Amino acid sequence: MRVESGNGTEVEDNVMHEMPSVEAADVTVAPPRPAANARKVFVKTYGCQMNVYDSERMADALSAEGYLPTDNPDDADLLLLNTCHIREKAAEKVYSELGRIRLLKEARAAEGRTLMVGVAGCVAQAEGREIIRRAPVVDLVIGPQTYHRLPQAIARARDGEKVVETEYAVEDKFDHLPAPDRRTVASRGVTAFLTVQEGCDKFCTFCVVPYTRGSEVSRPVAHIVDEARRLVAGGVREITLLGQNVNAWHGVGADGREWGLGALLRHLAELDGLKRLRYTTSHPRDMDDALIAAHRDLEKLMPYLHLPVQSGSDSVLKAMNRRHTAADYLRLIERIRQARPDIALSGDFIVGFPGETEDDFEATLRLVEEVRYAQAYSFKYSPRPGTPGADRPDHIAEDVKSQRLERLQALLRRQQQQFAEHCVGRTIDVLLEKPGRRAGQLVGRSPWLQPVIIDAKSSQIGDIVRVRISGTGTNSLFGEQF
Repeated sequence: MRVESGNGTEVEDNVMHEMPSVEAADVTVAPPRPAANARKVFVKTYGCQMNVYDSERMADALSAEGYLPTDNPDDADLLLLNTCHIREKAAEKVYSELGRIRLLKEARAAEGRTLMVGVAGCVAQAEGREIIRRAPVVDLVIGPQTYHRLPQAIARARDGEKVVETEYAVEDKFDHLPAPDRRTVASRGVTAFLTVQEGCDKFCTFCVVPYTRGSEVSRPVAHIVDEARRLVAGGVREITLLGQNVNAWHGVGADGREWGLGALLRHLAELDGLKRLRYTTSHPRDMDDALIAAHRDLEKLMPYLHLPVQSGSDSVLKAMNRRHTAADYLRLIERIRQARPDIALSGDFIVGFPGETEDDFEATLRLVEEVRYAQAYSFKYSPRPGTPGADRPDHIAEDVKSQRLERLQALLRRQQQQFAEHCVGRTIDVLLEKPGRRAGQLVGRSPWLQPVIIDAKSSQIGDIVRVRISGTGTNSLFGEQF
């Protein structure tokens, strides 16, 4: 499975990637030994961590139909693009990719071989049948709420039908997707994503998520716990709970009471073999007392929080329909730091939203100075068709947006470097995840999500080791086993 960079919001110009598994890289799912006549599927994933999760679940669903994953599109019988609609001109980039795939499909046909092509994800949801019209190479289009119908859609497409499955299902797709297979989990590493909430009811005026992912839906506790147990049994040591507004999750707990995310985290922290918990992405309005207390009380909950604010200007926040003020956000940060003084904060920032004045932008810089972020995403506003922000008449000139972004990123880079330098000389716990670039190196993650590079044996992957931090790189730390 191939992954291209992104997070839950647009990442046009980022200071540091939020999650290690979504950096611009190829992520290969090592398949079991294939049967001679086994079909193969290649999945290219764009964007957020939830798309990574969805791609893995689609691969699991197709495994039950006899498909084996491959990291080489030339070997694939089925090629799926799991798309993201957050980036600017996302649809056009998909059509460009489909143009290249058309050549591959034609070459296959000339050899008497068949290649089936599917488009999934948020561009599929937004474009629907238009994809089939513009790119006849596509055999099926399937939205993010209908992945559980993928095997049936493929069967219909194989019979010659051009399939478009983008109608929101009444049923919960999580009721139908197969649970992760222990064998494939073991091949995916010692960290894993687990979706617990999907969709958004906030309707920020810059965002397409409510239109592509639908309204907020929380996954039942029993489903979450069952999947978490399977992941741990497969060797996963760290689980990151995912949702467009993950801290809006709620459900009936094992005690019969209504739980929020804080209670769910406490329950998951009791799983034997699970060493670390994280969650992303949060909305300030859903950060309640129980969740803050979980940060105070749970050793397994890592001291890292991605809490987007987008702007430090109240007028811009109002125009964005964020429904909180800068002061609200700062008071929330103070409460969180009182509960967990060593917590590292990450955020999202949009510069140049329509109507943003120089004073508004200066307010954002002041908020950043006050919060002191360890990591952050920052990007220029770009209109998304169908969102209220796109229809505003007071758009900001591109050169102004670029200049503001440069100033903001310079400040965020300084803060990120200061946080990294503060780690030098400290001894911390590092979860070792994968080989490094050089022989004899491993890369792990600090409690604050920074990559940490040390000399270690490959047999230590999955271990949590004590490391003394000896230096910093651009986006990583260097250390020695203690």
